[in-house]
Order: sequence, then structure tokens, then C-alpha cells
Amino acid sequence: MIIVMRDRASLKEISKVLKEIKNLGFRAHPIKGGEKTIIGIIGNGRTVPPEYFEAFPGVEKVVRILKPFKLASKEFKKEKSLIKINGISIGGKEIIVMAGPCSVESRSQILETAHAVKEAGAKILRGGAFKPRTSPYSFQGLKEKGLELLYEAKQETGLAIITEVMAPEHVKIVGEVADILQIGTRNMQNYALLEAVGKYDKPVLLKRGMMSTVEELLMAAEYILSNGNYRVILCERGIRTFEKYTRNTLDLTAVPLINQLSHLPVCIDPSHGTGKRNLVIPASKAAVAIGADALLVEVHPCPEKALSDGAQSLTFNEFKKLMDEIKSIARAINREI
Repeated sequence: MIIVMRDRASLKEISKVLKEIKNLGFRAHPIKGGEKTIIGIIGNGRTVPPEYFEAFPGVEKVVRILKPFKLASKEFKKEKSLIKINGISIGGKEIIVMAGPCSVESRSQILETAHAVKEAGAKILRGGAFKPRTSPYSFQGLKEKGLELLYEAKQETGLAIITEVMAPEHVKIVGEVADILQIGTRNMQNYALLEAVGKYDKPVLLKRGMMSTVEELLMAAEYILSNGNYRVILCERGIRTFEKYTRNTLDLTAVPLINQLSHLPVCIDPSHGTGKRNLVIPASKAAVAIGADALLVEVHPCPEKALSDGAQSLTFNEFKKLMDEIKSIARAINREI
């Protein structure tokens, strides 16, 4: 349930409610607005009637959240959450583009790509240091060395960094470099990892599992939110279907659907969503038109020589073309790139 405090409720009144929530064995998740404070309550199996808290001074009303996902729901927070990173906001009027190679392969590769995507208009550099792969014999990333190269690219260009974290014990080392921690599709339901990033003070981009429903994605986000980290971005990256002409089936309807169900920003990954370079630009245009808050695009200086996902990576010229073409679509829906 959520407790809505009255306009300008006193600190003493709010503190009294928070103390009682703790005494009952619940967890409180307060959000302070301009005039009102809203307190989300996460249960422990017990039930307390709304009237119990409505009797407290300063409480305006108590509302039950019917959705299985509580903190991620629009019932908990009606306005879109803004995830602020290095002076930019994900979830606002500006559509943020994150771009870079699937994996960091060398110093020259990541630095060259960082400069190219920044010049074209990207605000965040993506690049995998730890790479989960289907085959144990495929390139697994440069690991710690990859993080060092991402940090160098960050220092040289000023771009924020997003990179994947694969295990709870990696959260701290990755978080020292990354501005956004990415949870990949294979780890969407790695609950130990979700709890670990939920306790860490960095924004998280959570990718939808390759065979997961939207509700399962939101429930995974709930693990992060319930552990105290409210800076979560949801990412649609395509789901596995019977279609063979694309790597995955990009579920664009997930964007408006999540916008109806949740306050969390939504990102689209057109690279994994299609798996084909010639489909990335059309899919990106559709993502912008349908209301995505961010794009996550794979870019490589020489895709045919990429150690991973070259078939879905754009060249520098193709990425510039993408950035040029989505700007007019953004303007048409009163947004900007």
C-alpha cells in the first residue's frame, strides 16, 4: 500500500509514520514531492487495514497497490521517473542515445568509437568488459583491462559509461568505472545480482529476458527497487519467437505498455532486437516514434572484424545517419535528441 501525506505534512508527522511502519516489521519507501510525501510500504506477509494508518496525524489517505509489482507501478508514482547521469536525464523530453561496441576489444577500437559516437550526438558510451556468451569458446571480453579502457575513454571524451555486470562480486569493481550498471538478458532473473545492484548507488539498466513477459521484467525491477535503488531503466531488447529472419522479435508495444503500467523510463535496444545491421535504423525510428526514452545501439569501427555481434553493429557513417534521421521524428512528437 501507499500512504499519501497531506500537503506540507510536518517532519514530525512523517517520522511518526515511518517509525510505526518499521515497528510493524514493514519496509518504508518514502518519495518526497514538491508538496506531498508518499510512503510506499512493502509487506512481510502480514496485513494491516488502511484505516490503521489513516488515523495518524498528517495522513491524507492510504491506497492499496493491486499490481504484483508495487514500487515499479504507476499507482506508487504517477509521474515518470527521471534518471540523472552526468548532467543528462533519462525519462525526460530528451531521448538519450547510448552507443558503442558490443565488447571492448582494444584501446584504439574503444577510443576511436567513443569519439565518433560523441561527435554524432550520443551521450553515453556502451561497451562490454565482461561478456556473457552462449558458447564458452567465444570471446568473453577483456574483463578488468576492458574496464580500464572504458575509464580512459570516459576521461578523454567526457561520455558517461554503461557496461554489463554479471555477478554480485563484480558490482563494486564495475561500479567504480560505470555510470550505469547493465543487467543483461541472461541475468534478468539472477536475484542475487538484482539485490546487489539494488544496494549499490548507481543507476541500473535492466534488460528484458529473452523469453520473459513484461510483468516478469517489472517484477525483476521490483527486486532492485525494494532494495533501495530507485534509479532503474527498463530495456526492451527483443524476445525469442519462432521467427528466423531476425535474431529476436523486437516488441515495440512494450514501450507504451510499460508507460501505462510503470513510472520507470524505457530504453530500446534495436541491435539485439533485430540482429541485423540493415534493420537497426528502421527499428530505432519506430522506437523513437512509439515513445522510447533511450536507445542502446551497437557501433563498431569495422563491424566485419568485430569479435562479437558484428552483424548487428553500425559503422560510424551509419550511426551518424541514424542520429540525423531520428531527430525529425523526435521533433514531430515534441521531443529532442
